[in-house]
Amino acid sequence: MTTPLRADGATPQNTPSRQAERGGIDWLLAVAVLAFVATVVRAVAFTPTEAIQGPAQKIFYIHAPSAFVGLYLAFGLVALSGALYLWLRDERLDRVAAASAEVGVVYTTVVLVTGPIWGKPVWGTWWTWDARLTLTLFLWFVYVGYLILRGAIDDPATRARYSAVLGVLGALLIPFIHLSVYLFRTLHPMPIVLKPDAPSLPPEMLTTFLMALASMTLLYFALVRARYRLARLVETLEDGAVAEPSAMTTLRAEPVR
Repeated sequence: MTTPLRADGATPQNTPSRQAERGGIDWLLAVAVLAFVATVVRAVAFTPTEAIQGPAQKIFYIHAPSAFVGLYLAFGLVALSGALYLWLRDERLDRVAAASAEVGVVYTTVVLVTGPIWGKPVWGTWWTWDARLTLTLFLWFVYVGYLILRGAIDDPATRARYSAVLGVLGALLIPFIHLSVYLFRTLHPMPIVLKPDAPSLPPEMLTTFLMALASMTLLYFALVRARYRLARLVETLEDGAVAEPSAMTTLRAEPVR
């Protein structure tokens, strides 16, 4: 018995919807989540408590890596992919930029949520219009606008082009955010890891921070890969829906007898 073929030559068993059903476990994502959970356990239970700030300082192990991954890595990749798209016009670069922007907004949201939670017991206030805080919030709005822009434009080429320009322009804020603690008088502490000389952390705390940075970076790549695959699947399904004629369009009009 022969296997039926679709009009495009694919078998029904290999259609995108069937492939999605057989997708199984995303092992990279599973490993990343387990690594992140292990890091949280180490930070809470096995890392010394800071003498002045107390237990609130442990938020640092979520807050700081989220800022590094969200601002520098995620939005940096959005800008790089957007710039390359404007040059090469490769749709894969647009998908990478969109996926990285979505994950970057999530990470930056974590930064903006954990920052006030950490700041309240240390600074005595949930929020202050500090230069670094304000610029980070503004950057968050820029990339939320990036995602809204992508949803508001139907034409793929126009959407990709406009998004690429906004992604590149938004990333210009990142150096100012990093240098804001040097350029302005600010409550936000100076960098204790990303600085020219040695990190200002005891070995136990530095090890926990590096573990958090590694696990959250791995989680970022796993989420970007999953979002990229989902975008490809959606595009494939949409292309298939357009290419396959409906049953109604294939009916021929019969003469009335």
